[in-house]
Amino acid sequence: MTNLHMKRPAFSMVTAIFVILILATIGAFIMNLSGKMVQETTAQYRKEQAILWAKSYTEFAIMTAASEPCVRNITANIDGNNNQVKAGQGYRVEVRVRYLGRNSTCGNKIGSGDITTLPAQNNIILIDTYVRYRDPESIGAQNKLAWSADPGITYHRRTLQRL
Repeated sequence: MTNLHMKRPAFSMVTAIFVILILATIGAFIMNLSGKMVQETTAQYRKEQAILWAKSYTEFAIMTAASEPCVRNITANIDGNNNQVKAGQGYRVEVRVRYLGRNSTCGNKIGSGDITTLPAQNNIILIDTYVRYRDPESIGAQNKLAWSADPGITYHRRTLQRL
């Protein structure tokens, strides 16, 4: 009977170690899952921000085109300078405005003018808005590569607007 009594504390120790290992494994799994959820939420937030910036700069281009005779391109860095944006800390917005119609006097018109517009005004414009951003952990962001070498994530919005 004394031999059986001596083996019980060792069994309790093995059981405690086994339970601790299971809890540690579950804790590591929860931490891993939590990190992935944070990463996914951040990516979704950045995409929604890019959509809102694209809408805002498209409206800005329309407002500018309504008040200026010829608008070409609008380029801006948001939340940082050029190097900070290349490193994944902000957004790069490029807006390209092109005029449609044979009566357009602007140099950035499309085609020979299959669309007839009023002679007094260049009243149809095509606006392409590109919002670029990078994941701060990507190779392009870490090396601050040029946008032509690594465009990162790009949201594009095309708008045809009659002024």
